[in-house]
Amino acid sequence: MPSNATDASDKHAAPPLPEPLRVPVADSHTHLDMQSGTVEEGLAKAASVGVTTVVQVGCDVRGSQWAAETAARHDAVHATVALHPNEAPRIVHGDPDGWSRQGAREPGGAAALDEALAEIDRLAALPHVKGVGETGLDYFRTGPEGKEAQEASFRAHIEIAKRHGKALVIHDRDAHADVLRILKEEGAPERTVFHCYSGDAEMAQVCARAGYYMSFAGNVTFKNAQNLRDAVAVAPLELLLVETDAPFLTPAPYRGRPNAPYLIPITVRAMAAVRDIDEDALAAALGRNTAHAFGY
Repeated sequence: MPSNATDASDKHAAPPLPEPLRVPVADSHTHLDMQSGTVEEGLAKAASVGVTTVVQVGCDVRGSQWAAETAARHDAVHATVALHPNEAPRIVHGDPDGWSRQGAREPGGAAALDEALAEIDRLAALPHVKGVGETGLDYFRTGPEGKEAQEASFRAHIEIAKRHGKALVIHDRDAHADVLRILKEEGAPERTVFHCYSGDAEMAQVCARAGYYMSFAGNVTFKNAQNLRDAVAVAPLELLLVETDAPFLTPAPYRGRPNAPYLIPITVRAMAAVRDIDEDALAAALGRNTAHAFGY
């Protein structure tokens, strides 16, 4: 086989196991249902490098049901349930594509969104569901025509999280000001997590004053992500979390290859280097913070 063919194959192969962490941590945001292999295989691989807990995140009704069922079967898995920000406009407009794997019921509309939110509300009451999310706003994939549905869905998720006493997990893409505004208007839940934090150091200080957790993913290792490293440097240690958002956002030097919870140690070490802190001390803080944020 030509060498270039081998290289191409390697680009799609799972990265190797990193050196194990000495202090266990949690992957605060992952999508096991989008990863290859079984749940059991993924959890075992993660545990072998010190990632002993994962938070499985729902993005639509069916995915949220799966998250809740998976958490009920595995002590190492905690669930969150929600309609992804890009899911709400699709439900309203009756579009079965995208995140949704079951499709919106025709003809869509506000009634269909209310029906989907009612199921999220039911799931959020379950004891093994520890959070409501990922919810929020996404102005990157959804244009102005979807803003109304996104905002209505976001406000509904905030209310569900507060009523059930669960963490709120926020997806914020190109929508920092509006996300912060809506949280202030609605009153954020006691435990609020900015998943895959995408702001800068200034926004990190705003989040810190409000007591919001900031969860960093593998993109903190990307060359063009100095804003994220600046945020890691200034965020209070007690508000830091780490995640994969797998199978997305694989950390360097494996960017573009499949991500999974077992790669968390790479991101932990990158964050420790930015803060000039001992790796074990950071891992211990991340473990405590994740348990507190999700109440397990």
